[in-house]
Amino acid sequence: MEKKQVKVGLLGLGTVGTGVARILEMHQDDLLKQTSVEIKIAKVLVSDLQKKRSIELDADLFTLSAADIIEDPEIDIVIELIGGIEPTKQYILDALDRGKHVITANKDLMALHGTEILAKAAEKGCDVYYEASVAGGIPILRALVDGFSSDRIHKMIGIVNGTTNYILTKMSQEGAQYEDVLKEAQELGYAEADPTADVEGFDAARKMAILSNLGFKVDFDLNHVDVRGMSNVTAEDIAYGKKLGYVIKLLGIAQRDEGCIEVSVQPTMIHRKHPLASVNGVFNAVYVYGAAVGETMFYGPGAGELPTATAVTSDLVTVVKNMKLGISGKSVVAPYRETILKTPEQIESKFFLRLLVSDQPGVLAEITTRLASYDISIEQIIQQPNRDHAEAEIILITHMASKKGMDQILTELTTIEAVKEIKSYYRVEGLEDK
Repeated sequence: MEKKQVKVGLLGLGTVGTGVARILEMHQDDLLKQTSVEIKIAKVLVSDLQKKRSIELDADLFTLSAADIIEDPEIDIVIELIGGIEPTKQYILDALDRGKHVITANKDLMALHGTEILAKAAEKGCDVYYEASVAGGIPILRALVDGFSSDRIHKMIGIVNGTTNYILTKMSQEGAQYEDVLKEAQELGYAEADPTADVEGFDAARKMAILSNLGFKVDFDLNHVDVRGMSNVTAEDIAYGKKLGYVIKLLGIAQRDEGCIEVSVQPTMIHRKHPLASVNGVFNAVYVYGAAVGETMFYGPGAGELPTATAVTSDLVTVVKNMKLGISGKSVVAPYRETILKTPEQIESKFFLRLLVSDQPGVLAEITTRLASYDISIEQIIQQPNRDHAEAEIILITHMASKKGMDQILTELTTIEAVKEIKSYYRVEGLEDK
């Protein structure tokens, strides 16, 4: 490529789009040194030409029509920062059809239609990069593709949603209830007015699907992520977890054993000495277990204008370098391993279980007998009597058990007269679970 200038079209000028424009404006000298070409914004798609913005750009750059960017033969790279599925998906496919490289921060689109988009890119010899779609400014996708290319990843666990991590951190540090902290998070702008995507785990599920595709080299269907939200986590659960040496986090867990895969998002008790237990506030982190490298953790801000924009701009630099080297479209590696899901019998972990029971002789013995019938044994236990009522709470952590056995015992416990309520249960991740 002999070009001295690369022209970029921005689809969207929201928080991240503004950050990208700001970085391109402020760091042009550094970018020129790295790429030997000038990177210039040629056109920006906006929804309102008159809107007041926090960055000053030439008014002639703005357009209300995506076609002005996609069909412009002088624009080499399209950066998609609109979000959503349609019409965004069609914009990207149309851009690729015209030989334009694409950078996106769209986790929803890549989780649902990434395989189709990457196939189109390979067909047209174009690059598609999407580092900013997972964990904001943390370079986790690049690490999975390049850094672990000679290794075999068998497990990834991560805090990949800043909103839920902020809520659980505040609950843990202040003993506050979920509803109170959620309201505060909304007032501070950390949580949306409708927080469903975050607190019910859907946002994290999309990110874990992307991580699974890249880490395990499979075509993993988002619908196969087992998702459980955190809205039922209580201050009491957190307090009992602390007594047993654990912290509650909303974790994405992706694991492959003997070719079979499990991917889930769920509130999880993680040992207080595990590095993820100390990731607090709106920060994200992904912990990767590799067969050769062992254990590594990637930590940093999971959202925000400049952290996310930095990831987008990093992808932009890579695309420009690929253009110069004549290797555009060569980085796409199609999934080459078969996607085989684990059965409930194959999914194993420890579990935290909190029960409200009648405070009478023989109850604990009956519970342990029922657990043993499903090959579930107890690692730790606390029995907390209630002085005002003839009831007690039993809080326990099991040894390793199958998900099938745990599901069955949860059903069976409801048939025991002395068990008044299953207050909560969570998966448990410990230091030794590798």
